[in-house]
Amino acid sequence: MKILIIGGHGTIGKTLVNHFSVDHEVLIAGRTKGDVLVDIANSSSIQSMFEKVGTVDAVICAAGEAKWASFNELSEEDYYIGFKSKLMGQVNLVRIGQHFIKPNGSITLTTGILADDPVIKTASAAMVNGAIHSFVKAVALEVGGAFRVNAVSAGLVADAYEKYIGYFPGHYPVTMTKMVKGYERSVLGQDQGRIIRIYE
Repeated sequence: MKILIIGGHGTIGKTLVNHFSVDHEVLIAGRTKGDVLVDIANSSSIQSMFEKVGTVDAVICAAGEAKWASFNELSEEDYYIGFKSKLMGQVNLVRIGQHFIKPNGSITLTTGILADDPVIKTASAAMVNGAIHSFVKAVALEVGGAFRVNAVSAGLVADAYEKYIGYFPGHYPVTMTKMVKGYERSVLGQDQGRIIRIYE
């Protein structure tokens, strides 16, 4: 399979690249480095990326940002960070990417536990994750068997434990091995419109 991994140099992306590269051709897309450059907050950049890469069997997005801050500190512009990047960035990957996916190929988006179990300072991030879940379930009803779209929603992954544990008291870190299985299920399985939750 030819798999395009967006955000392939990030915490989750690096693990996915290492895993899928064993048996598949993997292309890495990133904002500043990779086989091809892309800014997912810019739809023209997404279009350009796909035109350079061409047809693929699968797309995995492990990119996208949102502002973490106390609710009373979040401005309207702060919410737009997550809206333009993690939400519309991934929506546009599906909207544009559908024309570059082989039949029965897949697009896998990334959300996280905040959609179901938010913590403090995540009003924006939780909102975006929840919106992506709804988008995935709705768009799957319309694309039929042309291609599959799913989202992987993981808990606090082990490789980010030290950075974020202060936000997630009492949460068990999800091993990277277990996290990868969610993406493997989406890419190699037949799930459609599914939110693949990996929380413990």
